[in-house]
Amino acid sequence: MFERIMRSFELVKASWRILMEDKKLLAFPIMSGIVTLLVIATFVVPLIFTDGAYSLATNSVTGIILLFLFYLVSYFVVIFFNVGLISCVHAKLNGKSMTVREGLSAAGRHIGSIFAWAIVAATIGLILHMIEDRAGFLGQVAAAIVGGVWSLVTLFVVPVLAFEDKGVFSAMKESLGLFKKTWGESVVGTISITLIFAAIGVVGLLLVLGTLFIGNTTLFMVALALFIVLVAVLAILSSAMQGIFTVALYTYAKTGSAPGIFAPGVVEHAFAPANRQQFGPGNI
Repeated sequence: MFERIMRSFELVKASWRILMEDKKLLAFPIMSGIVTLLVIATFVVPLIFTDGAYSLATNSVTGIILLFLFYLVSYFVVIFFNVGLISCVHAKLNGKSMTVREGLSAAGRHIGSIFAWAIVAATIGLILHMIEDRAGFLGQVAAAIVGGVWSLVTLFVVPVLAFEDKGVFSAMKESLGLFKKTWGESVVGTISITLIFAAIGVVGLLLVLGTLFIGNTTLFMVALALFIVLVAVLAILSSAMQGIFTVALYTYAKTGSAPGIFAPGVVEHAFAPANRQQFGPGNI
């Protein structure tokens, strides 16, 4: 386990290097974040002006429908820009170059699959939210666990949809198969990336809280504003690096060879499956 964790840090460094070499990849999470904020405003602002007549809670049919629509639109936006991101990453890992416009065009060509996957994701999100609402603390714990497992077993759905042109359910089946082959690397890699940025965020939060002891309101407000900016930057970087990680792992799982852009030995060791023969080109 210690070796896997250390290799995951090597993977993060490799992903960071790719990101620094191709900073346009940051455009996708930035655009995704901006559009997502607009989606949130679109749903929340009308609720404010309806004087509480409507809500995104699950205690009414109207609330359930509105919540599902919110999830659907939000997931569609995130998945759309994620397809654009991984398309550019995939091209780079194969020695090609793809502009942001071309990445968006690639996402546009899969808009039907993206919408179908957004429906599935929104349905699962709604079900988990309803469990949280109706089962209290235990429901929240159960929803968190199920949600985490769901995220891992569907890790490769978007790459499969984008690169193999399969239907949603076929992509889910393929993703599960790829996850079974690389479950250790998927879990360690995903959690490592998340924990690194979360740790930076926690340090930032502690510094903000530390300004409270100084007693200077202006300093606290400035620190809080900087912390909000930090959270936004960390979210953008984490999203981009997660996309790089997913495509690299997907590529290796499908072809049995490491993308040439990674430092020699990094991907082979980080993603080494229990049985290399499963990944040979003849077995795909």
